[in-house]
Amino acid sequence: MEWNTVRGADVILLPGARTGRDPARSIKRGPSRLPPAVVAATQRERLLDGLVHTVAEHGYRHATVSDICRAAGVTRPVFYELFSGKEDAFLAAHRFGTGVVIRRMAAAFAAEPDWCAGIRRALEAMLQLLAGVPAFATMAVIEIEAVGPAGRREREQLLKRFRAFFAEVPQLPCGVAVEALVDAVVGGVHSAVYRRVNSGRTAELPQLLTALSLFCLAPFLGPAEAARRLGLGPESDGSAAES
Repeated sequence: MEWNTVRGADVILLPGARTGRDPARSIKRGPSRLPPAVVAATQRERLLDGLVHTVAEHGYRHATVSDICRAAGVTRPVFYELFSGKEDAFLAAHRFGTGVVIRRMAAAFAAEPDWCAGIRRALEAMLQLLAGVPAFATMAVIEIEAVGPAGRREREQLLKRFRAFFAEVPQLPCGVAVEALVDAVVGGVHSAVYRRVNSGRTAELPQLLTALSLFCLAPFLGPAEAARRLGLGPESDGSAAES
């Protein structure tokens, strides 16, 4: 992963962070001085926000294009100018939003001096982002399953990007496949996040930080060393775990 390409990630909002009918993005009727490309981009953003809120509320299967357009304040003809259908719009929202999450994680990771601290800060960024926009968390983590094969491919691509954070893991004993262990760790993190979001406890995601950090480091460093590196040992004052 190119860690030097993540500048500016903090200024980009997740889909669902605003309502589709946000007055600040309204386009007045009649002649407009806004270039067509700007109008289209604004309408697309509003539709992505509307989709996220609609899917989070009704579920992917029960959400309709009319529901999405109503939530966005955008007409159906405009929707079909921008997307081929509900699945296309959903995947666009998922790709854009998870891209924001990964870039924010990468920026946090790159700001730390070593891999252990970087993993913890990357996890912290992810958990805080998802907790802050629960509608997106529901749409991206839970409802992606309802999309079918295309959704599963998107999720696999996301987990592949998450695996990039483990490129610097220490060497393991002979015979232990690093790739298989990384896959297990990444899957475990996803499962823990899924359970919280699926049970309606998205706001509690930041509480998983210490456990997930230890879970990510222990297989490669050993439990004792992982705890020490995270500031969880008996000689620690606990500040690292609580920050």
